[in-house]
Amino acid sequence: MFRLVSTYRSRHISESLPLFQARRTLFSTSVNVLQRTSDEDGDKRIDFDRLFKSCNRLHLAKLLHALVVVAGKARSIFFSAKLVNVYAYLGNVSFSRRTFDQIPNKDVYTWNSMVSAYVRTGHFREAVDCFYQFFLTSGLRPDFYTFAPVLKACKNPLDGMRIHCLVLKLGFEWDVFVTASLVHMYTRFRALGNARKLFDDMPVRDMGSWNAMISGYYQNSNAAEALDVLNEMRSEGVLMDPVTIVSILPICAQLDDILNGMSIHVYSIKRGLEYDLFVSNALINMYAKFGELAIAQKVFDNMVVRDVVSWNSITSAYEQNDDPTRALALFYDMQLSGISPDYRTLVSLSSIVAQLGDSWNGKSVHGFVMRRGWILKDVISGNSVVDMYSKLGDMSSAGAVFEALPVKDVVSWNTLITGYSQNGLASEAIEVFDMMQKEIAPNQATWVSILPAYSNIGALQQGMRVHGLLVKSSLYLDIFVGTCLIDMYGKCGKLDDAMSLFYEVPKMTSVPWNAIISCHGIHGHAEKALKLFREMREERVKPDHVTFVSLLSACSHSGLVEEGQWCFNVMREEYGIEPILKHYGCMVDMFGRAGHLEKAYNFIKDMPVKPDASVWGALLGACRIHGNIDLGAFASERLFEVDSENVGYYVLMSNIYANIGKWEGVDKVRTLARDMGLRKTPGWSSIEANNKVDVFYTGNQSHPKGEEIYKELRNLNAKMKSLGYVPDYSFVLQDVEEDEKEHILMSHSERLAIAFGIISTPPKTPIRIFKNLRVCGDCHNATKYISKITEREIIVRDSNRFHHFKDGVCSCSDYW
Repeated sequence: MFRLVSTYRSRHISESLPLFQARRTLFSTSVNVLQRTSDEDGDKRIDFDRLFKSCNRLHLAKLLHALVVVAGKARSIFFSAKLVNVYAYLGNVSFSRRTFDQIPNKDVYTWNSMVSAYVRTGHFREAVDCFYQFFLTSGLRPDFYTFAPVLKACKNPLDGMRIHCLVLKLGFEWDVFVTASLVHMYTRFRALGNARKLFDDMPVRDMGSWNAMISGYYQNSNAAEALDVLNEMRSEGVLMDPVTIVSILPICAQLDDILNGMSIHVYSIKRGLEYDLFVSNALINMYAKFGELAIAQKVFDNMVVRDVVSWNSITSAYEQNDDPTRALALFYDMQLSGISPDYRTLVSLSSIVAQLGDSWNGKSVHGFVMRRGWILKDVISGNSVVDMYSKLGDMSSAGAVFEALPVKDVVSWNTLITGYSQNGLASEAIEVFDMMQKEIAPNQATWVSILPAYSNIGALQQGMRVHGLLVKSSLYLDIFVGTCLIDMYGKCGKLDDAMSLFYEVPKMTSVPWNAIISCHGIHGHAEKALKLFREMREERVKPDHVTFVSLLSACSHSGLVEEGQWCFNVMREEYGIEPILKHYGCMVDMFGRAGHLEKAYNFIKDMPVKPDASVWGALLGACRIHGNIDLGAFASERLFEVDSENVGYYVLMSNIYANIGKWEGVDKVRTLARDMGLRKTPGWSSIEANNKVDVFYTGNQSHPKGEEIYKELRNLNAKMKSLGYVPDYSFVLQDVEEDEKEHILMSHSERLAIAFGIISTPPKTPIRIFKNLRVCGDCHNATKYISKITEREIIVRDSNRFHHFKDGVCSCSDYW
C-alpha cells in the first residue's frame, strides 16, 4: 500500500557520491574565488563570505575551518565567531564550543554567538551557564542581543527572574526587544500578571511585543484575554502581520468563533497575506476545527507553495472530521507531489488506518516507522503506533510496541492505559497504571484514562482513592476529570455521590450533563434524566448527539415511549441534529421493549439510512423478550448479513429457540456459529471486597472459598424455596435433567459473586455486583428473595442497566 521507501542496489555508491560531490563543490568554489580575486586585485585573497554561505554540511564546515587555519585567520574574532555559528546551525555544538574556547580575546558578539549556539541546539542549561560565565568572568557588558536567547533558555522561573534583575540593573528594561523577550519568558511560566505589567509599562511596542502577549495568553488557555489584546492592538492602528494571524486563528477555533476567524481570513486577503505559507496552514487548521472542510480544501488548493505542514494539515483535517478515505487519498497525493512524510504525517496516517479498521496497512505503517528509526528517535511516533494498534483492537501488538519504546513519556503510558480500557481489558489497564505510578507522575489525561477502567469492573474503593488524590491536587474540578468521576460513581452504584460531584464541576458544556443523564438512565431513573435535560435547556447549554443517545436509552429502559418520541423530535426539529444509527437503535429498542414489535419493524423500514447491526440487534433482543420467533428469525437473517462474526447475535437467536423448546433450532444456530469459528463470550461477575476485586465465571469451582460459596448457595436455595421460589428452567439453554438444570442455575456467575459477598462482608451491608452480560430472569428473581432473606441491599449492574434489590423488590419493577 504505502510506497514510502525507495530501494537502490548501488546503495554504498549512492551514499558516497554526495560526499564526493560536496567536497568537489567546495574545492571548485575556493579555486574560482581565488582565481577571480587574483585577477581583479593582484593578490590571492579568498572570498570567505561566499564560502561561509555555501557551507551546508558538517564535513564542509570542517574543511572550511581548516582553510581558515591555513589562511592564518583562526585567531580572528570575526572568523571564529562565524565558525561557532556555522557549527551550531549544523547541529554540532561541541565543535562550536571547542572553536569558541580557542578564541583568545572574546568580545560580546562572540559570547552572544556561543549562548545562541547552545539555545539553537537545545542545550538550554549550558546556555544559561555560559551566560553567567560571560557576565561574571569576562569583564564585558552584555548588550540587548544577549538577553533574547538566554531568556528563551530559562527552564525555571527563578533563572528568568534573576536575568530580569540583571536587565533592570544594566538599564535595558526600556529596550523593546529585551522587554518582548521577558514577556515571552513569563508567559511560558504562566506568570501572566508579570508579563502583562511589563507589556503595559512599555513606552513603545513593536510587533514582537504584541505577538508575544497574544500568543502568551493563548498558550495559557486565556483565549478571551488574547482577543482583548488583539482589539487593543487594532485600536492603536497597529496592523496584524503573519505571526499575529497565525497566533490568533487557533484562538478563534478554541472560542468556537467562526465569524471572527473568517473576518481575519478576509483581512489576510486584503493585505495580500493569504498566500503566506504559515497563514495558509493556520487557516486550514482553523477551518478543520470548525468542520468546514470545503473552505479548508479551497485554501489548500489556492496555495502557491506547499510544505509538509500544509499536507499534514489538510490530511489531518479530513482525518479529524471522520473522513479517513479522503484523508488517505490526500496522503497518496502528497507522495506523488514529492513531499517526504515526517513523523507528524505518520501520526495522522496511524489514525486514518485505525478509523478504517485496516489491520494489514497498520502493519505497513509500523514497518515504515521502524525503517526510518523514528520509534527509537521520536517518542511521538511510537505513541501513535501504540494508539493505532489499540484502536484496531490488537492489544498484544500495542503492548509489544510500548515495551520496545526506549523512552516512555506520560503520553505513552496514557495511550496504553486507554487502549486496554477501551478494549474491555480494565484489569490490564489498572495493572499498567500501577506500574506507571512507579515510573512517572500521572497527569490530567491519565486520570481521564484510568477512571473508566475502575468504572468497568466496579472497583469503587480504588476509584475513591483516586478521587482523594484528585481532591488534594484540585484536579477534580477540571471538567473532564470531574466528568469521569461522575461517571465512575454513577456506574459503581453511588448515584448520590455522582450528583454531589455534578453540582461542583463547571457545567457550561454538555459533557458533565451527558454523564449525569446517562448515569440516571442506567439506574432506571428516566424521569430524573428528563428533568435534568429540562434544567440543561434552562441553563442554555446546547445538547449534542450524545445527550440524546443517553435520553433515548433512559426512556427505553423505563418504558417511557411517548417521552422518547418527544426527545427524538426535539433533537431533529429544535436542535437540527440529524439522527445517527445509535439514535435509531435506541428508538427500535424502546418500541421493542414496550412490546410494539410491529411499530419497531416499521420504524426500521422507514429509516433514511441502512440499518446496521445495532438496529437489527435491538429488534432481535425485543423478539427474545416477547417470544416472537418469526420476526426474530427475520431479524437474525438481516443481522448475519451485516455482522456475521458477532457471536452474541447467534446466542440471542439460540436463546429464542431454547425458550420455546425448539432444540433442533438451537443445534442449527450453534452449529452455524461453531462452523464460523465463533465462541460465546463467557459470562462473569465481579465484586470488590476487602480492597480486592474478585471475578467469578459461570460454574467456577476454583476459587479459594469455593466450598464455602456453594454451601452458602445451598442454604439460600433452601430458604428461597420455603418462601415460594420456583426455579425457572427456561433460562437453562441445555437439554439436560431437571436436577442438573437447578445446579446450572445455582452456578451462574452473579449468584457465586453474591454468595461470596455474603460470607466476606459484615451482615446487612450493601453488596455490589458487576456482570458483563445481561442478568438472566431466574437470577433476577432469586436475587429478590436473597435481598429479603439477608436484609441487604444488593446492587447489580449488568450489560444494560442497574438493578437495586431491597426487601424482595427490584428497582426496575421487572421492566428490563
